[in-house]
Amino acid sequence: MQKLLLEYVNNMSRRAKAGVLLGLDALLIGGSFYGAYCLRFETYRPATKMVVVNEQPLTSLWIIPIMMLVGTMLANRLGMHRMKLRAMALRSVRPITYSAMALGLAAMLSSYFLDLHVPRSVPLLAAGLFFIAAILARRAIVLVLELLKVEAGGHVPVAIYGAGSAGVQLAAALRNASEVDPVVFLDDNPSMWGLVVAGLPVHNPNQIDKMVEKGLVKRVFLAIPSITRQRQTDILTKLGELDCELRILPSFVDLASQGNDERTLRTVTPDELLGRKMVHLDVPDVARAYAGRNIMVTGAGGSIGSELCRQLLGCGPAKIILFEQSEFALYEIERDLAPLAATTGIAVVARLGSVTNGARVAKVLKTEAVDIILHAAAYKHVPLVEDNQSEGVCNNVFGTQTVAEAAAVAGIERFILVSTDKAVRPTNIMGATKRIAELVVQDLQTRSDQTKFAMVRFGNVLFSSGSVLPLFQRQIQAGGPVTVTDANVTRYFMTIPEAARLVLLAGAYASGGDVFVLDMGKPVKILDIARRMITMSGRRVKQNGVGDIEIKITELRPGEKLYEELLIDDANLRKTPHEKILRAEESKLSQIEVASLLRELRDLQETSDRVALRRVLERWVEGYHQENGGKQVPANPQKDEIA
Repeated sequence: MQKLLLEYVNNMSRRAKAGVLLGLDALLIGGSFYGAYCLRFETYRPATKMVVVNEQPLTSLWIIPIMMLVGTMLANRLGMHRMKLRAMALRSVRPITYSAMALGLAAMLSSYFLDLHVPRSVPLLAAGLFFIAAILARRAIVLVLELLKVEAGGHVPVAIYGAGSAGVQLAAALRNASEVDPVVFLDDNPSMWGLVVAGLPVHNPNQIDKMVEKGLVKRVFLAIPSITRQRQTDILTKLGELDCELRILPSFVDLASQGNDERTLRTVTPDELLGRKMVHLDVPDVARAYAGRNIMVTGAGGSIGSELCRQLLGCGPAKIILFEQSEFALYEIERDLAPLAATTGIAVVARLGSVTNGARVAKVLKTEAVDIILHAAAYKHVPLVEDNQSEGVCNNVFGTQTVAEAAAVAGIERFILVSTDKAVRPTNIMGATKRIAELVVQDLQTRSDQTKFAMVRFGNVLFSSGSVLPLFQRQIQAGGPVTVTDANVTRYFMTIPEAARLVLLAGAYASGGDVFVLDMGKPVKILDIARRMITMSGRRVKQNGVGDIEIKITELRPGEKLYEELLIDDANLRKTPHEKILRAEESKLSQIEVASLLRELRDLQETSDRVALRRVLERWVEGYHQENGGKQVPANPQKDEIA
């Protein structure tokens, strides 16, 4: 019944609603004048007392129907029926004020010209009573509608974090939305606790968990656009633990330009999804290590490679050599860097070529007089490499061998390999090839007197090519579903700037054969990231048929892990000058073993024997195992038991 009544009211035309309000105002005018007579003669039956005391003729009561007609016309003219009931504020009171004043003046003039002998105090009392009654009546209508929403179950109680101007503006906007109901402000300022702002109480943010548990709040809007990014991240991390939806207000300007629509709230930015503080890697060591050098970046057109090039511009190198096999990617990064390099006087050279082409690599090293190589070129998409194993081995293993050996022959200063956490106890071909690339680099270090070789491992890089976040964004924009391979999948995440800076710092700290890792905090559940991205994009996770975007659990892809690791042996960690960067001493293979491993891989390149390749990886790559039904098990259980 309540739902039907609420739908009837919501479906009424604007003209019908205006007619109801004007009719209500006519009754309020009549009641206000009657009340004024009651106050004037101190009785609920003023007509009787007027006859008894013979102070006023009964004709003065004609002012009531006259003013009901005239007052309604004035209210219509002044636009009282056009007021938005849900947006009652100071501006909304103005039409009521003007109408009340006009009503009192019209009553005085009518009494004088019609000779009604209305007591002089009655028009003033009636105007005041009408002003109060009109406001209370409209507020009562809003309360009744809100009660109907509660009974019909058609509203979502929301809390607004931030009782400033942005929060007040958001509260006004949300009152216009039929599906939500702002119920409380949360604010960090203790002096505001207990106050009422824009009709809503202001509470301590520490009370929100109890309100959520009791069902008093089901959605929280963060409306403090002026706070620092770090403070915003801290608030999001705390609120993210609650069983409620969470959205962010971008800025007052954005909200005003996009209209009063709760769906204009923006999607969370990459660092807000980390669940940890950003790692600050701006240290003088970086600039000193690269200043005045000629630096070659392989895979310069990729996500990491391109960011490396951008950050190198701030380190003052003499020249940056962009080495890339994709013509389009090379064109894009050169065009992007050219204006920035021109302002700093740094030379930027674009060179097409594959890392597997030894002659081309050696020529570029010699021609450009390269001092440092940052090797970011690799095939890294797990399912693609799993289906194209031969090419994965060729590019990731032999490409690394080619560039690293050329670096040793040329006697360059440093060679830094960009690796991955998937190289630790790998379950897929991509991770295994990256671990073999590490073994190749470690072996070369044992025979190199001039070149310092080092490796950098990090987890998933937010918004890099192939990252899950762009996929989630596209799925959300398409209306879902958002696909997650397993509800328990966890990953370490870092931002692209963090990853690039870590590579540069590794080059600065390298002493030879090092493996550098970044302290990235705790791993994050992919499912939690999916939920947060949905809610912060202004949608709701669909559950039991209710919501906007569904999260669909599929299954682990070939070679995919439930969790990733950064180290094979945590006991071998060493400190570096930076507290968030750690150096690990990993196990190595001898020169003969590496040569045997590479020879076997080259033989398999011609046959493309997948089974034989996996046997080679089981024998040489420590911890290599395959996934079985989403559970991580050794590829050769019998061998594992013997060990």
